[in-house]
Amino acid sequence: MGPPGAGKGTQAKFVAEHFGVPAISTGDIFRANVTQGTELGIEAKRYMDAGEYVPDEVTNRMVRNRIDEPDAAGGFLLDGYPRTVAQVEELDGMIAFTGHRLDAVILLTADSDELVKRLLARAQTEGRADDTEDVIRRRQEVYLEQTAPLIDVYRDRGLLVEVDGLGEVDEVTKRIFTALAPVQES
Repeated sequence: MGPPGAGKGTQAKFVAEHFGVPAISTGDIFRANVTQGTELGIEAKRYMDAGEYVPDEVTNRMVRNRIDEPDAAGGFLLDGYPRTVAQVEELDGMIAFTGHRLDAVILLTADSDELVKRLLARAQTEGRADDTEDVIRRRQEVYLEQTAPLIDVYRDRGLLVEVDGLGEVDEVTKRIFTALAPVQES
């Protein structure tokens, strides 16, 4: 987890590959549904374009279905979920039902102004129309309001692993694996 633009999606791919588990990204699933024009995609697009979170009930249903797929039986990495305290509770129920457990929650930290610059650059190179400065700043506000409280939840559970998300991609990846080493040993 981490603020928008902290590199969650990029790092999720490396971590998932390292552990041989699927990276489950709510953002990727939402964007795919938007591109395909599905009912979920149309609903999600309204919220995404405004820089708001897609409602919990839609997101929860999507994640529940995904972690029930066969490739997630041996474990999975969640990218972009949970984002709210209510989603934490929902995830707790999902993993209790499936028999999974959380090993660690990686928090990528980064300066908000640096993230705005990073996301504006990404918008130009990737043609992401939803990454305007106003929407990016709104996403940061929503993150602080709704997702930042999860940091204390997972810190209190002893699961939080904080990693500086700024720098070259490979540097951040090395920091993550170094920070996860004690978790792997337990």
